Amino acid sequence: MEKLIKANGVELCAETFGDPGDAPVLLIGNTMLTWPGDLCGRVAALRRFVVRYDLRGTGRSASADPEAPDYTLRDLVADAAGVLDAHDLPSAHVVGFGAGGWIAQLLALDHPARVTTLTLIATRPTAPGPNDDDLPEHAPELMAHVMNPPEVDWTDRASVVGFMTESARHLSGPSFDEAEARENIERIYDRTPAAPDPGKAHRADQMATAFAALDSGPRWRKRLGDVSAPTLVIHGEDDTFFPLGNGEALAAEIPGAELLTIPGMGNELPRRTWDSIVPAILRHTS
Repeated sequence: MEKLIKANGVELCAETFGDPGDAPVLLIGNTMLTWPGDLCGRVAALRRFVVRYDLRGTGRSASADPEAPDYTLRDLVADAAGVLDAHDLPSAHVVGFGAGGWIAQLLALDHPARVTTLTLIATRPTAPGPNDDDLPEHAPELMAHVMNPPEVDWTDRASVVGFMTESARHLSGPSFDEAEARENIERIYDRTPAAPDPGKAHRADQMATAFAALDSGPRWRKRLGDVSAPTLVIHGEDDTFFPLGNGEALAAEIPGAELLTIPGMGNELPRRTWDSIVPAILRHTS
């Protein structure tokens, strides 16, 4: 059941699955629906206490202007620690997807006692902006879609869902399940509350536009050797947003990290990948 919690001085929406007495797993994405409920249920059924939440500015957490956020990436890291505090968890197995992987990396670096193990899915060791020369950039075809999008009415459900479904197609591996993607996008849209500017609220939820405008602070790639938490890197072989070389770099630069590559997976968490991802997370958090 969803509930509003106070974390790092802001109100965030969180939801838990499973028995609080089981090993805690903190899931960090964009909205809590980065992590489908059925996926959370599968992990919780195997004796894990799962916590997912909306980042500030998304879902039902504290609203923010995605074009001019009044917080930094380090504030989002402190929010994650605050989510643990709100659930009386001294530490947790932390799993970060995409931009949530940046938060997870910095949580492990800046608050190492809070991170029992670290799992990084579909992410990279650098924040928004130009990537390092040795890391592959976003695929040109994907960037052509992002930089030259069709006109979208962000206050119109059909317009947003149609555009974001097409975006999901570009982020997907070769076996794109349009019905599954559309259903999840509709859920994200429908749970966004009314706001003074609903168009901006839906842009934040659907595109994570706040990250592009966010003050990310000092770069941290050179610090990856200081990560002390046992680390699992999961990356799709067909990720066009953060191509595989990004995951390979994380695994190479974090001491002792394991790399699991998944054929046919893009920058996504579709049901077809769960039979690989769920057992890997369970093994890593045992």
